[in-house]
Amino acid sequence: MRFALDDEQREFGRTLGRMLGASDTPAAVRAWARGDHGPGLALWERLARAGVFGLAVPEAFGGAGPLPVEATVAFTELGRHAVPGPVVETAAVSVLLARLAEAGRPVLAEAWLPRVCDGGARVTAALPGAPGGSPYALDADVCDGVFVAPGGPDDLFLATGHGPVQPSLDPARRLALPRCGAEPVAAGRAVREAARLAADWAAFAAAAQVLGVGLALLERTVGYVRQRKQFGVPVGAFQAVKHRLADVRVGLEFAGPLVHGAAVALAAGTPGAGAEVAAAKAAASDAAYAAARAALQLHGAIGYTAEYDLSLWLGKARALRSAWGTPAACRARTLDLFSL
Repeated sequence: MRFALDDEQREFGRTLGRMLGASDTPAAVRAWARGDHGPGLALWERLARAGVFGLAVPEAFGGAGPLPVEATVAFTELGRHAVPGPVVETAAVSVLLARLAEAGRPVLAEAWLPRVCDGGARVTAALPGAPGGSPYALDADVCDGVFVAPGGPDDLFLATGHGPVQPSLDPARRLALPRCGAEPVAAGRAVREAARLAADWAAFAAAAQVLGVGLALLERTVGYVRQRKQFGVPVGAFQAVKHRLADVRVGLEFAGPLVHGAAVALAAGTPGAGAEVAAAKAAASDAAYAAARAALQLHGAIGYTAEYDLSLWLGKARALRSAWGTPAACRARTLDLFSL
């Protein structure tokens, strides 16, 4: 399959990149990790105005989607700039509620999705019963709606609160166990099917995001080894350094087409879309993790310091590697689904 972005999609990515590059996202990430959400929420509003949160929402509910290919472009840029907040989970909730609406239950979609699109409502999800899902919800403390599908009984709950915020590999990823009310807001087989599709979208968006994280780590490391000198020459001139970075580039270049392929499969609604998504998530996570290890080594001791901005991407690469499916779990799921 040959795949290439068109001019409009590439310009969308460039526009997002310019906007985020001018937004001092490292400062927003550090503030978010401290529990100061102000700068991050200002960034959230700009992303809403750019149409990012409408990419997974059908036009009937105020969105422009579902547009998985454009979502790939957007989430890669969000990863490249280390944007904090439940951006992946927002896409998952959008797909969850839209699929319930398709199944004849539009009430939740009508109540939430228009506000999600314009940034008026922040949402997150915990889908422990779905593939790659977890009982923890990301950034529940800053969201207006926390949707929980525990699995087992096909029930969907809207959390009434949450437990203490737990530490994460990425300090800007604030996890908590949601507390559910006694009555579900939706029930039945449609919930299970919608939760499964939402988890696929979450894994797909996380794959694009972690791919962007890997690209940022590579770009920063290449820039660093061009400047730092040893024995009178830039350290990037040494063959060992060149080969290490070339391996990282190859890994990211191989993962990119898998992420775009997953987007095309989701857009077409093909039966093998789940396997395509799982393969993309495994490849992108491994490639970004390799980029993180190379970046840490080639930056030397400075790479270990939390004060250096590189640490923001290092933490995100590790956390996103396991979010919505570890590489091992994704490979196993790919094998199972392709074997059917």
